Amino acid sequence: MISISDKTLKDLEFATILQTVSDRCNTELGKEKALSITPYKDKNVLMDGLQQTSEYLSSFSNNNALPNHGFDSIAHEIKFIGIENSFLEVGSFRKIANLSETVNTMLLFLKKFHDYYPTLFQKSSTIEFTKFIIQKVDEVIDKYGEIKDNASPDLINIRRDISVVRGKVNQSFGMAMSQYNSLGYLDEIKESFVENRRVLAVLAMYRKKVKGSILGSSKTGSIAYIEPEATFRYSRELSNLEYEEREEIVRILKKLTNDIRPFKELLIDYQEFLSDIDVIAAKAKYALKINAILPTIVEEKRMFFRDAFHPILYLNNKNKGETTYPQTIELDNTNRIIVISGPNAGGKTISLKTVGLLQLMLQSGMLIPVHERSETFLFDRILTDIGDNQSIENHLSTYSYRLKNMNHFLKKCNAKTLFLIDEFGTGSDPELGGALAETFLEEFYHREAFGIITTHYTNLKILANELPFASNANMLFDEKSLEPMYKLVLGQAGSSFTFEVAQKNGIPYGLINRAKKKIEKGKIRFDQTIATLQKERSKLEKTSLNLKEEESKAREESKRMETINAKIQDKLERYQELYDANQRLIYLGQKIDDLSSKYFQNKDKKVLIGELLKIVEIENSKRKKSSAKEQSIEVKKQKEVLKEVQEKVEEIRTVKKEKKLKAIKAETEKPKIVLKIGDRVRMIDGKAVGTLDSIEKNKATVNYGLFTSKVSLDALEWVESKK
Repeated sequence: MISISDKTLKDLEFATILQTVSDRCNTELGKEKALSITPYKDKNVLMDGLQQTSEYLSSFSNNNALPNHGFDSIAHEIKFIGIENSFLEVGSFRKIANLSETVNTMLLFLKKFHDYYPTLFQKSSTIEFTKFIIQKVDEVIDKYGEIKDNASPDLINIRRDISVVRGKVNQSFGMAMSQYNSLGYLDEIKESFVENRRVLAVLAMYRKKVKGSILGSSKTGSIAYIEPEATFRYSRELSNLEYEEREEIVRILKKLTNDIRPFKELLIDYQEFLSDIDVIAAKAKYALKINAILPTIVEEKRMFFRDAFHPILYLNNKNKGETTYPQTIELDNTNRIIVISGPNAGGKTISLKTVGLLQLMLQSGMLIPVHERSETFLFDRILTDIGDNQSIENHLSTYSYRLKNMNHFLKKCNAKTLFLIDEFGTGSDPELGGALAETFLEEFYHREAFGIITTHYTNLKILANELPFASNANMLFDEKSLEPMYKLVLGQAGSSFTFEVAQKNGIPYGLINRAKKKIEKGKIRFDQTIATLQKERSKLEKTSLNLKEEESKAREESKRMETINAKIQDKLERYQELYDANQRLIYLGQKIDDLSSKYFQNKDKKVLIGELLKIVEIENSKRKKSSAKEQSIEVKKQKEVLKEVQEKVEEIRTVKKEKKLKAIKAETEKPKIVLKIGDRVRMIDGKAVGTLDSIEKNKATVNYGLFTSKVSLDALEWVESKK
């Protein structure tokens, strides 16, 4: 059972990720669901969630884009359907029909393209497909959201009568207006509306001469608004018909509500399905924004994040136009714990948070911004101690709070735990706090947990170097400017560059020297050694990059030369063929010229024709057409020759392989020369020759002139003795 605490979610700023995903949802229900995403507790459900997001992401780049999944929430309508004798308004039925139509379209699409979207299809296969809801709504309500005339026989008759009476109302009003206007009883505006009824604008002095009902007057009292008597009689009839229409519409809506009521649970499923699709789509949009993918999920305990980006930092820097540096981190059973050290502001905490947040996102069903060859294991717990650790509510100091947190770690930590601790051991006396931190680290190590910690404590760096399945790491710094390079390098502890950074920031050299005297010389030497090693590593990094660039250029130049050479060779072969053809034609021309001269002398046509035929026969014998049988024999011969060549090549390979094995055996049987300091050596199967500078246990330092390398003694072979 996977369990990840709220503290871990807070430490890793998971809420920021959820808000970003929520902003990409189309529906209100989807936005709410996105904000409540938590790590999955069941692995199978998690894998389905990851595959669904990955499939939706693929839809952005193929020709089978998923259809629209947007909808208006029907939560209010679902509540009303559950109340007996209640009925829904026309607008609610239009929303229900649109929801059903959207789901049906999605179900049909996923069924058609189930090969492209297998897990999304699997999710949709549990949803019932039905046209009944849409048909029932369409029988009653048109596309504009109005009740159709033919929704019931009574409604048709009522609306026909309404239409007739409205015509009579307008006709009677028109006649009255013409009559009283000709008599000069009406104001310039002639007519108006009062309480949604059409009235004559009669001058106050003539109001008693106009037959009808006075419904009001103007503010000044100069105009009386009168509904003509004939119009009033028809208006009353119209009001009765409109009342009947409303009653009939209510009856129709009640019947429609009763038809839809049995589908209440299905409508709930529809809304849940589309809101889930909305969240999946939002995750996919976010993945597209941060160049995220689904890495390989493995069963064995291994985490390998190659070129991993912190997603929040990546988007922030992208908006500012700044560069974000990726990190590559690997943890497995042979390297379970990494201790990152080095000066502040070098990116240690970001590296720590990157690993934790990406693992957390993955276990919450989100794709992560890593290289496609990355892979990871699913942890049961992720424990974190990052950021401001002072608890104001509980009146605990930083150190007390950290100890309380460590106690929680000790209770929960096991072989399937990933722990992440920033500034491990701080908050107390360096000597005593460091000793306690060392004990905690040993305990986590013995429980076979995976973890990454950042620290300035020397004893923790030494412990990481001594434990077989733990290692040091540091953030690279430029050796000249002491500016961070934001690149994590595994295998070596980092210096805090305490005195170097102080000197760079203008602290007087005399004060720095006084500070150095107050510290044990061994510690200073140790830190200086680490700092020197970091500088050397930085130089090697730059040299390596330059060499790679040069190698790439040389490879490109070689390919270009090969292409040019092939073109020249092709041209030479064509020129040779052309030359041979021209030579043959010149030869034939000379023969014809000789025959022409002879014929000019003797005028003997028989001799001429005979010689010409002879020349033609000779040329035709060279281009003799082979029969089908001859061609078949020729092809068979070529196949036999090819087979013989292949057998010969295989025989040569076998002989070479045997010779190589004999040579290797002879090499291993040779008495091994004991290497001494000063000997010229090289890596087994290597080419570069260097001088052996030192030997410590089974490790040797080889000087190649421009740089030195520390390698295993067994990997070296003797070239010549010291001169």
